[in-house]
Amino acid sequence: MKTFLTAALIYAALPVMAQDRLSVALDWTPNTNHVGLYVAQSKGWYEQAGLSVDILPYTDTSSGTLVASGVAEFGILSAVGFHSQRAAGADMTAVMAIVQHETGRLVFNGTRDDIQRPADLDGMIYAGFGSDWETALISHIIQTDGGKGIFETITLGTSAYEALANGSVDFTLEVSTWEGVNSVLLDRPQRAFRYADYGVPDQHTTFLGGNNSWIAANPDVTRAFVQATQRGYAFAADNPKAAADILISETGGMLSNPALVHASMQALVDGGYLQDQNEAVGMIDEKMFNDIVAFLFTSGILRGEDGRPLSQSPDAATWFTNEFLEP
Repeated sequence: MKTFLTAALIYAALPVMAQDRLSVALDWTPNTNHVGLYVAQSKGWYEQAGLSVDILPYTDTSSGTLVASGVAEFGILSAVGFHSQRAAGADMTAVMAIVQHETGRLVFNGTRDDIQRPADLDGMIYAGFGSDWETALISHIIQTDGGKGIFETITLGTSAYEALANGSVDFTLEVSTWEGVNSVLLDRPQRAFRYADYGVPDQHTTFLGGNNSWIAANPDVTRAFVQATQRGYAFAADNPKAAADILISETGGMLSNPALVHASMQALVDGGYLQDQNEAVGMIDEKMFNDIVAFLFTSGILRGEDGRPLSQSPDAATWFTNEFLEP
């Protein structure tokens, strides 16, 4: 007892290490794209780096808006959303590629004999999510295959997948490593068209991004946070099962389908989405980045602060950096 009290008194007398506090906003409810954050939190790697990190829950306000306005120092950002906001002058920079390659795909029921190529989608019903990107993307895919690119859109959000399953719509877009994996678990056969097969550039679909002004004022804290997060994603790339278990545990019951989480993690790893061969986790590829920005500009997706389509292709070199990553 005396030994315990002595140790306790010594511990109490030690100075408490100050921690830099910061927050990171999610782009959606917790899923495997966020796994590195939760791994780093669970393993104590943020704390070891002198950080107190608050993972903010998903809200109706986009993560990009929270980051650009300074409400959150960092956020998980969807690529198209990031590029669109950055073109309009948003105060943020991509500091890490979470997902290295395009995971999206155009899908339809596998039993549809009348859909053999994208041109067959002309005149059919698309279950969508309400963005200009979807219209431009699908039209481009159909037109590249020789079609007119004309289709009917019904905005359904995540209800699109049930609508597709019951046949009330003809096709939709999905993330292959989440909804695509879930369709297999639900025994819903699908077929798909890959964007890259029809002239759409590959892209990093998800970024970790930060507020420019805050990064400029806090470069050392930024480096500590980015590298601890990078370590979390590197662990997930090497240990998908353990990482899935951590994600399920750390999100406090929000992920009610462990089979989906584990299958999704395995799909991310098997598909090479978390890490390119012979390259550190998180690296942003300059050519890939610039190619998708050029595609978005040509498609009329990128708009300036005045809300009008940009008249000149932007210089995206300042939109991202790899300088805070561990090489």
